[in-house]
Amino acid sequence: MSKNPPGSHAATPATIPSAPARRSVLRGSLAASAGIAFGGAGLAAPAFALSGRPAARWGVQTGDVSGRSGVVWVRSDRPARMIVETSATESFRRVRRHHGPLLGADTDFTGTTSLRGLPPGEQIHYRVVLADVDDPRRTSEPVLGTFRTAPERRRDGVRFLWSGDIAGQGWGINPDIGGFRAFEAMRRLNPDFFLCSGDTVYADGPLQTSVTLPDGRIWRNLVTPEKAKVAETLDEYRGNFRYNLLDQNVRAFNAQVPAVVQWDDHEVRNNWYPGQILDDARYTEKDVDVLASRASRAFAEYFPVSTMQAGSGTGGRMHRVVRYGPLLDVFVLDMRSYRNANSPGRQADDTTGILGAEQLAWLKHELTRSRAVWKVLAADMPIGLIVPDGSTAFEAIAQGDPGAPLGRELQIAELLRFIKHRRITGTVWLTADVHYTSAQHYAPERAAFQDFAPFWEFVSGPLAAGGFPANKLDSTFGPERVFVRAPERANVSPMESPQYFGEVDIEGASGELTVRLRGDDDTVLFTKVLQPGLVGQ
Repeated sequence: MSKNPPGSHAATPATIPSAPARRSVLRGSLAASAGIAFGGAGLAAPAFALSGRPAARWGVQTGDVSGRSGVVWVRSDRPARMIVETSATESFRRVRRHHGPLLGADTDFTGTTSLRGLPPGEQIHYRVVLADVDDPRRTSEPVLGTFRTAPERRRDGVRFLWSGDIAGQGWGINPDIGGFRAFEAMRRLNPDFFLCSGDTVYADGPLQTSVTLPDGRIWRNLVTPEKAKVAETLDEYRGNFRYNLLDQNVRAFNAQVPAVVQWDDHEVRNNWYPGQILDDARYTEKDVDVLASRASRAFAEYFPVSTMQAGSGTGGRMHRVVRYGPLLDVFVLDMRSYRNANSPGRQADDTTGILGAEQLAWLKHELTRSRAVWKVLAADMPIGLIVPDGSTAFEAIAQGDPGAPLGRELQIAELLRFIKHRRITGTVWLTADVHYTSAQHYAPERAAFQDFAPFWEFVSGPLAAGGFPANKLDSTFGPERVFVRAPERANVSPMESPQYFGEVDIEGASGELTVRLRGDDDTVLFTKVLQPGLVGQ
């Protein structure tokens, strides 16, 4: 999206419920485990002395958890063998051992271990131990985590959160306000998983040590060498992903809540597209494809994503389906890697669009295969919100022409028509990207293109970045903004405005899906209940 950090060369209530009793949570031990490395404040310099045994100071993460499998992530401070032990109890009275990879410099000492054969619908307790490569008896302190596998029975229900946009527009980890506070607000809700909708880092957004706010207050940033300039090298991209893990709120959240992660533009560079050649004096490497390859590799190294492999060069495939029991399939889209160039978007014929022809065919196929009650389309960009890229080009799908579909809109029209005519039920679109929270209802009677069934799109973010005014709507698909909460000026800091995330709660008995748009100040801003089994609503 077209948002830049302060000082860059470009312009500028309901109570949170307690966790359900059906979930056994390692609250005290997980918080202690997540904080081992950096002390009580949860913040530290990025370098550590090598001595004694291996150490996993960056915490643990799990990702792409299904009914019987999941992926566990860790980073070592030196070459070490990754070992994961799982148990049905917090006491680890009986354990199952999973032997992981050798962690070395080729993956920045990160690694993942796939867990298979897990019991569905159960709380899994795990601990990660790092064994010295020369003397396996020398092992690290165990780092603890927990997650819940997807239910096998519909009656158990599913509850998850989503948001995106982390450490953007010059607003990094501020120790004065306790770091990334939204992660602690989300952790207290204890969801089954978290859908991170992109802009997981801002590799193109250098941080300053301090920023003066309009009211005279001073915002202080924790700054590392990799966050002091735009990322270009593989090590600089790695440092951007590592930066967020300096925050104790993030580490405690990661140890308790598994993630489903996708990317957008700022993992590489603002508004990038394949084949782009940069005209930006901050970059010595002008070929975006080279930068994207390095960023993709670092992304694969720092997140537990089942379809990506650390150290593979390109990193692997981002788009995938995460099946979470009979109630939910999450279709993780990649609206970045296969798109055509940003343009005025007035083409009458556009087979590449924002997904690419191959990904669109894959999505249609997977939607027809899905037997889940609800099908969440996890998009890293919105559909009907106009997101400009400069004065004449557009970054997302909408391009401001309210008439029949043109440009990237053609591909979305094809998908929406397909969903209607194949009578695919229970589709809901979730996204972030625009740095505010809103709910849009799309209906053919309001639209220029009418061959689709009504649907909802919900937006929530940022988690730790600048807030921005609401984008204008493009009426090609008939959106109506039912709710919005956004600042009135651009790049409002997290000290001045709440950060936002969304909650989806699918009730097992009825199958109803409830969406709540939340602020990090423990408020519910908007609620919408959707009924199962409908093609459109």
